[in-house]
Amino acid sequence: MAGKDKGSSDRLVWFVTGASRGFGLEIARQALERGDAVVATARNSKEVERNLAGDATSLLVVALDVTDEAQARAAAARAVERFRRIDVLVNNAGRGLLGAVEEASGAEVRAVFDANVFGLLAVTRAVLPVMRAQRSGRVLNISSVGGFVANPGWGVYSATKFAVEGLSEAMQAELAPLGICVTIVEPGTFRTDFLDASSLASVTRPIGDYAATAGKTRTWAENTNHAQLGDPAKAAAAMIVIATSADPPVRVQLGADCVARVENKLAFVARELERWRTLALSTAHDDVRDAGAAGLPT
Repeated sequence: MAGKDKGSSDRLVWFVTGASRGFGLEIARQALERGDAVVATARNSKEVERNLAGDATSLLVVALDVTDEAQARAAAARAVERFRRIDVLVNNAGRGLLGAVEEASGAEVRAVFDANVFGLLAVTRAVLPVMRAQRSGRVLNISSVGGFVANPGWGVYSATKFAVEGLSEAMQAELAPLGICVTIVEPGTFRTDFLDASSLASVTRPIGDYAATAGKTRTWAENTNHAQLGDPAKAAAAMIVIATSADPPVRVQLGADCVARVENKLAFVARELERWRTLALSTAHDDVRDAGAAGLPT
């Protein structure tokens, strides 16, 4: 799966969610340019059709709300009916919420989890039976630098992406023996529409006490929209490299800002782990000779 000739019978079949814009649209466009086939899904399929060019032999556009499990199963079935297989699943659809954790209402929190976590799971459950039958496939779960480092104002959004990363790590271990690889993609800030109101909601009841933390983040989002550091086309190209690599990573960072934030957190965790190591190890039962050896099975 590391490579293919354009127009060959072994072209890859991509199933991309959130393909109407941003990363999803760029990945779909570049996959088509490679000579691959694409199932491009989005809630607004008309927008996909306006933005993406391809004929019936290479492109299938499907309306899909990822929170609708029946729609997800139907979309996967249409993909197999048209192209007979699914080689790469890109779980890209999602939304954001900007606000302090306390500021977010239950309904606002549920809406983000429904799209980013339960929607991803619904699509994954629809596609994995196809990949398991093939004994091959790649899954790219689009997380965020916020799935590794949580900052003020992004707590709920980060919680969804932390969930995606935990699910993905377990999936990789479960699916690798079946010939399926899972990669977590952690983009930093990229010049997509993510900071637009169409993708990023703000809490409806801000609290003054958070003006210096989450409030500053809201101001940053307003000032940074469409001026982010990263190029979505370059990110899409990088994801295609990952999806077609013979040995893809379990986790990959995109953007210098993401790399820096991940490095800083790793260093911070290492310092705290060392500082509190003695206390951590002191909690073992007295009959455990090696407190570090009794963990989960590997």
